[in-house]
This record gives sequence, C-alpha cells and structure tokens, in this order.
Amino acid sequence: MDRTLTLLGIESSCDDTAAAVVRMRPGARPKILSSEVLGQTALHADFGGVVPEIAARAHAERLDGCVEAALAAAGVALGDLDGIAVTAGPGLIGGVLSGVMLARGIAAARGLPLLAVNHLAGHALTPRLTDGVAFPYLMLLVSGGHCQFLLVEAADRFRRLGGTIDDAPGEAFDKTAKLLALPQPGGPAVEGEAAQGDPRRFKFPRPLLDRDGCDMSFSGLKTALLRARDALIAEKGGITVQDRRDLCAGFQAAVAEVLAVKSARALAQVADLSPTCFAVAGGVAANQTLRAGLEAVATGAGVPFLAPPLRLCTDNAAMIAWAGIEHLQAGIAPSMDFVSRPRWPLDQMAPAQLGSGKKGAKA
Repeated sequence: MDRTLTLLGIESSCDDTAAAVVRMRPGARPKILSSEVLGQTALHADFGGVVPEIAARAHAERLDGCVEAALAAAGVALGDLDGIAVTAGPGLIGGVLSGVMLARGIAAARGLPLLAVNHLAGHALTPRLTDGVAFPYLMLLVSGGHCQFLLVEAADRFRRLGGTIDDAPGEAFDKTAKLLALPQPGGPAVEGEAAQGDPRRFKFPRPLLDRDGCDMSFSGLKTALLRARDALIAEKGGITVQDRRDLCAGFQAAVAEVLAVKSARALAQVADLSPTCFAVAGGVAANQTLRAGLEAVATGAGVPFLAPPLRLCTDNAAMIAWAGIEHLQAGIAPSMDFVSRPRWPLDQMAPAQLGSGKKGAKA
C-alpha cells in the first residue's frame, strides 16, 4: 500500500487499558506518535491476581479517556486517522468486549475501517515495528497467560513449534510471589528477590527437558517451590528473608534453563529456513536473567537476538495499531463483522494446548 497510514490502536485484553497512534509513511520506518497505558495493579492488589470483573469495569470507565489522551499526545484528530485496530482476543472477554465496543462505535461514527487484531499477533509482529525485521523469524512469546514458540512467516501466518502445556511462566511467577508473600505483579518481585539469592541452594526440577520437542511445563515447578517452602516452615517454624531470596533464585534459574534449552531446540528446528532473528516478547521478556539466557542461546546458534524495549514487551496498544497497519499492507480486508474471542490461536492448524492456567486452554 503506497500511502501514509495513521492508525489508532486499542488494547484491553487483560489488566492494562491502552491506546496508541502509529504512523507509517512509504519508504520510512514506522513511528509511534503516542502510546498511553493505564495499569490496574492497585485495583487487584488485594486479590493476588487479576479479577476479570474488576478489570472489565475499569476498562469501560477508562477507555474513552485513554483514547482521548493518545490522540492528544499524537497531535491528531479522529479525522486524521486511516483506520482503527482493536484487540478482539484472546483475553478476558469482558475487557476485550469493552475495547471492541468502543472501537466499533468510533469506526461507525467516523466511517473508518476497523481491523480486528489477535493480541498475540501484536506481540509477534512487534520486532517489525521496532526493528523492521524481515520474515521469517522465530518468536518466543512469553507472558502471564501464554508461552509459545512461533515461526512468524507473514503478517497473518504463524507456525507454532511448541508451547506450555499448563501454566505460563508469568503465571508461575505470580503464583510463586503469592506463595512467598511478595507483592503483585509477581514477576518483578521475584526477580528482585532472586538478585540477592543463591540459585544453587534448592534443586528444582526442569520439566520436560527429558522429552524431545519444544513443549514446556511450569506447573510442577511451582509445586516444587511450594514443597520446599513448606519443608522450611516445618523445620524452622517459618522462612527467613534469605530463604525467600534463595527460593526465588532457584525458581528463576529453573525457568531460565527450561526456556534456554527449549529455545535452542526451536532454533535448530528452523535452522534450514534461515530465520532473520530470534525475538522475544511478552511481559516475562522484561526479566533480565531470562533475557540474558535467551540471548546467549541465539548467539550460540549464530542468529541475531532481538528484544523490544521493555515498554513494548508488556501489553500496549502501539503493537495493536502496528498489526492493523500490517493487515492493511497485506491486503487483509477490514470489517465491522467479527467475533470477540477469549481463545484465538495464531496457528489454526496446530492442535489445541490444554492446561490448568488462569486463562484455561492456551491459544
């Protein structure tokens, strides 16, 4: 498409209310004109995790203001837009519907094209927004609700090589934090404690490393940490600050090793396709220990490693706006007639992965 495209993106799939404006000019790199994200951590702090009903209500209350702020920060009006891209799934359906209904209303009122975007595609296409990487490339999407290896072949073509069969790493980090009385979100809290702990003190399992392929499991790792904590309490009547730090360090080291080994296998599996890079995205990609391990694997395989800026690793609407631009450039027709989905696998040909995580079946 040989014209400038300016899209508004709306994201509300979990507990971040987000809106952004992204512009693409022919022959130039895309530019994020604005990116507004309103978190809900304080609203869910007393519950040890995200409460879907509270999240949906907060999205409904905040979305219009968030969109207004994004437009103002970008210096554009609704009449300057060439379309709207909105997350239509997967995610907590109440939040997804809040964003979709607002996007539909704006699109109908202004006569703008509307593009339904898979939240996971937003993450998977982020390396093209930030670094302009060419297809195909290997992506590890690792977040609170998802963990999978994807060969990204086109804006609408993804091949899943493997994924978690139960808890996603981000969910395991959150549960670990809850077990150790650390604040939510659990990922940063566990990482902070682990930085001062001994990763060798506790011998936690490395699930599924004895099996071929790229599938992963993290539920048993969380259970092992629970048993180690309970053993300390039974022995000493409680756990010390250093005990907690060592538990976090051991847990994080186990997750890092599983992701590193499985990443090496995924890279080997696609080596004959000459992937342009190995990229990582999703909230857990913000963990510096995990990121360093993945970069070492990529270096060993002779493949460039790419991790987007931290603000684009977590949920945001810039990636949704960009995915909408990718859709338009690929000739994918916009439509007001689409279904919002709590589950929406990127690879329609791959068998469903079922698990016991907070989002149920893994997309």
